[in-house]
Amino acid sequence: MYQNVGMSAYKIDLENTLLLANYLDNPHHRFKSIHVAGTNGKGSTSHMMASVLQEAGYKVGLYTSPHLKDFRERIKIDGAMISKRKVSSFVEKHHTFFKKNKLSFFEMSVGLAFDYFAQSKVDIAIIEVGLGGRLDSTNILSPELSIITNIGLDHTQFLGTTLPAIAKEKAGIIKPKTPVVIGELHPDTSKVFLKVASQKSAPIIFAQEQEISLLESDLKGNYQLQNQRTALAAMKVLTTKGYKVTQTHIKRGIGAVVSNTGLLGRWQVLQTQPTLVCDTAHNKEGLLFTIKQMLDTAQGELHIVFGVVSDKDLEAILPLLPISAKYYFCAPNITRALNVAALKQKAEDFNLTGLSYKSVKKAVKAALKAAKTDDLIYVGGSTFVVAEVL
Repeated sequence: MYQNVGMSAYKIDLENTLLLANYLDNPHHRFKSIHVAGTNGKGSTSHMMASVLQEAGYKVGLYTSPHLKDFRERIKIDGAMISKRKVSSFVEKHHTFFKKNKLSFFEMSVGLAFDYFAQSKVDIAIIEVGLGGRLDSTNILSPELSIITNIGLDHTQFLGTTLPAIAKEKAGIIKPKTPVVIGELHPDTSKVFLKVASQKSAPIIFAQEQEISLLESDLKGNYQLQNQRTALAAMKVLTTKGYKVTQTHIKRGIGAVVSNTGLLGRWQVLQTQPTLVCDTAHNKEGLLFTIKQMLDTAQGELHIVFGVVSDKDLEAILPLLPISAKYYFCAPNITRALNVAALKQKAEDFNLTGLSYKSVKKAVKAALKAAKTDDLIYVGGSTFVVAEVL
């Protein structure tokens, strides 16, 4: 699967997805949906919207990726993960078809989610794009609303090496006459979105241009403010389409995202004295926010447990990390992980010093042993590092 091996597992067309959808009797036609793409924040934005719609009394499907602890995190209804039996019975029933047509892990997962939501008769499902947009397996939907959170230079080997090129791939989820909310107003990407929206007669809404009052949330990362603005702009659009969502529903939903949906790994505080926090930010745009927050939060010394995957652009992210921190370099236990010795050597080129460890667990253990009660330990660099901590 892509999460484990990377580029060799990436499919570049929708042929198999359409084949599977037809085989399953097109379950995506049997429920309403919201489609969410973006470089950063699409998972958090999706969970925020799900929480609000749950508070409003809707039966809400939620499909996101990757998972952190349990595959079933990817597929939820009203915050509850799909049952183990639903997963195993789906695979057992369709196993021959999967093998015959050489479906990818992600294609099978999308088919399972869409089939489950259709059979469960959800009122609406919020579907997060896996990678990109135009050629992503989720892009067979005809949604009520499309959302593109932001654009950054990530997955450039698939999506392009410039912001406009990546924006064009993400803009592939914009559908004819279907409203699209854009989370970030950026001169290099806005022109792309405006052009595609115009070609498809799709109403376009830039969240940063909307009058929106931000609310208290249980998602504490500073970067969540931008995600919240995007989610609230999207909720405004949904109300114009007849969805009965009040300000009370919105306030309660934004305030209880974690408890309503079970979202993990977003500036998640695991303990205090010393404070141990983890976050799934893994590219330049995401790390800019979390690094600022860790510097603002740290009262004592800053300890950073850090590991990455091998295709990460270290030249872009290592200069962002604070030289003053003490580092604990590690590698997540997946094939795609960057060798810890290579990471440590590259980090030293940017004056980031520390020791390397054989596992994430040992790195965290060392940081906890070294830290004083008022220190901050930050664990991140990769979703898979965070997964092992959790």
